[in-house]
Amino acid sequence: MSDQESVSIKEENHKGIDLDAEVVSPVSLSLASISHYAKTRVTDLVPSKAMMRANRHLLNPLPGLRLIPARQWIMFASAFMAWTWDAYDFFSVSLNATALAHYFGKNVKQVTWGITLVLMLRSVGGVVFGYLGDRYGRKWPLCLNILLMACIQFGTYGVSTYEQFLGVRAIFGIMLGGIYGNAAATALDDCPIEARGFISGLLQQGYTFGYLLAVVFTRAIADNVEMGWKSLYLLGGSVSIVILIFRLCLPDTQAFLRQREIEKYNIEHNIPQKTFFQKVKASLKLYWLMIIYLVLLMAGFNFMSHGSQDLYPTMLTEEYVFSSNRSTVTNCVANIGAFVGGIIVGHMSNFVGRRLSILICCIGGGALIYPWAFISGSAINAGAFFLQFFVQGAWGVIPIHLSELAPPDFRSFVVGVAYQLGNLASSASSTIESTIGESFPYTNKKGEATKDYARVMAIFVGAVFAYVFLITLVGPENKMASLTHNLEEEEDAHNREERELESQV
Repeated sequence: MSDQESVSIKEENHKGIDLDAEVVSPVSLSLASISHYAKTRVTDLVPSKAMMRANRHLLNPLPGLRLIPARQWIMFASAFMAWTWDAYDFFSVSLNATALAHYFGKNVKQVTWGITLVLMLRSVGGVVFGYLGDRYGRKWPLCLNILLMACIQFGTYGVSTYEQFLGVRAIFGIMLGGIYGNAAATALDDCPIEARGFISGLLQQGYTFGYLLAVVFTRAIADNVEMGWKSLYLLGGSVSIVILIFRLCLPDTQAFLRQREIEKYNIEHNIPQKTFFQKVKASLKLYWLMIIYLVLLMAGFNFMSHGSQDLYPTMLTEEYVFSSNRSTVTNCVANIGAFVGGIIVGHMSNFVGRRLSILICCIGGGALIYPWAFISGSAINAGAFFLQFFVQGAWGVIPIHLSELAPPDFRSFVVGVAYQLGNLASSASSTIESTIGESFPYTNKKGEATKDYARVMAIFVGAVFAYVFLITLVGPENKMASLTHNLEEEEDAHNREERELESQV
């Protein structure tokens, strides 16, 4: 290690990295802190004129994007591909629920348990691979995750019974659960502050892009080959291997490598430092309430996305008797709207704030529930486009919003676990909708008995929009917070904040 690097690390140890950035503020339960927090939930929501003028340069995304070096774009591409293929596999089930039911001799409600199992067990993967990501780096845990995902995808191709299908999906849920935290860290660890909102929105749309690919490949391949839905998993495993090779060729994030350099320097110079598990204990002591909030927030977001997407193809084909081609067009239009919304709103959050962006999306989405659910003509495409624009627009804020609120030393773990525990809470969304639908029988244009999915989904999604609006309104925000502070700095900031608030009482 050079003398210059040693001086730099020494300064970081004493002063903290990136002194000009805002320090992430852990939640305090002191009376003064609670009172101050409650008073500022509305006043802090809308940025001041001075802040708007100061952030005016963020309105144009191009200058911020030009700050991203080619190396970081390649790192982002690897994260985007992994997250996209995660979503592709998940939606391969929901898009083929009817075909799967026929193959296994079951009904759609029973097949949706495959979706529920995946969502329930993703939290296990979030814990395991989130821990590995913060302990050993973003690269190797993500590579292991993708490798295991490929193995299970090939295994899904070979199932022949309903019980085998549920078993494979359960294991697959663990593999899928680990992707998000390390993918988000890979994409955002080294991202310039000016580009975070845009990159956050773009990364999150890997989920939408995966859905779009699942729609296209279902229609182009699964509906036209003898092996049917199984072909999607043969393709899925093959592409996962390609993504794995791509990620293996890339290094770890510079932020994590820098953290390792600091730890190495401290060891070489006998500077006291906490062990990993001591940091875990200290982090939970400071952030336990924040982590609970993030899980509740992500539960609402996951109910919002799964409630509006998982059974939508089933509604189109069974209730409105859309042909395969027409259903594919509507789902593609919806996902294009989601992709555009995620990028635009994600970038907008850099300018107007994370919370306000989410609240605007909840209001806009709620206003579009009727055309999204109850118009069965060609105008339903417009409703689907704009509702998913707002659903995924709100989601576009999430990767950076969670990263800015998470403990700095455990960002991969907390972001991944919060996301996946939210998935766990919302795991039964499609089964709930399908079960409630049994109380609302419906006869379609062909005279066939089915369920009134439109009414059930409209009520469900409306309630979820209201929940997300309220929990975001009362929640915290840390826009533009540093992603490179260490835990010791956070503890000092936390203690200073409490003393300042108590002195004001």
